[in-house]
Amino acid sequence: MELTEAIKTRHSVRKYTDQPIDTAKVAILRAELEKWNAGSGLNMQLVLDEPKAFSTGMWRYGQFSGVKNYFVMAGPAGKAAGEKIGYYGEKLVLLSQTLGLNTCWVGLTYKKIPGTYRLREGDKIHCVIALGYGTVPGVQHPMKPADGFYEPEGPKPEWFMAGLQAAMLAPTAVNQQKFKFILHEGNQVEAKALFSMAGYTDIDLGIVKCHFEIGAGEQNFTWV
Repeated sequence: MELTEAIKTRHSVRKYTDQPIDTAKVAILRAELEKWNAGSGLNMQLVLDEPKAFSTGMWRYGQFSGVKNYFVMAGPAGKAAGEKIGYYGEKLVLLSQTLGLNTCWVGLTYKKIPGTYRLREGDKIHCVIALGYGTVPGVQHPMKPADGFYEPEGPKPEWFMAGLQAAMLAPTAVNQQKFKFILHEGNQVEAKALFSMAGYTDIDLGIVKCHFEIGAGEQNFTWV
C-alpha cells in the first residue's frame, strides 16, 4: 500500500482484537521509529502487550477496548517538539496502516504506566497512539469545505490542492481542523495553526504537514 492510499484508508480505531502484532511488522516499526528518533531528537517508544494504560480511569470516556499496544510519544516540551511529535507520529500511523494495522491518536484518555517507557531529562509524554488490529476499520470524519483551509483565494496549482486534500484527511484533536496553508511566491508554503480551546494545535499542525507533503510531493514546494 502506498502512503497516498494509506491516507485515504486510515481512520481512528478505538476497539481492538487480541491478535498479537506480527514480529516482522514490529521489527519494521521499531527500525523506522529508531531512525526518526535519531533525526528528530524525539524519544518515541513502542510498548507491546501492556493492557493497563487503557484499562482504568479515563479510558471509559474515550470508549477504548482491547488496547494493549501503543506508541508513547515522548520528547522535549514546547511547541517545536509538539509539531515534531505530530509530524513523526503521523509517519508511524501511516506506516502502520500500510502494514495492515489500525491506530488512534490519544491525548487524555489513557494512564501512564511506570516502567513501560523511559524518559530523558527534560522529556515529557505529549500523547500516545493506540495500535493493533481493529475490530472495525473506522469511519471517515466529516469534511469541511476546502476553501476555508488556504490563502489567498483563487486558482491554485494542482500539487497544492492535492496536498490540501491530503491534509484535510488528517486526524486532528476532536476533529477541530484548526489549520491553514498559505501559498507564497516561488512555490513556498506556510502552514499555520489556528487558535483552539481544545489545544493540541501544535501536534495537529505536524500531522497535517506530514499529510500535505505526501499529497503535494516534497519536490514541488518548500516550507516557509
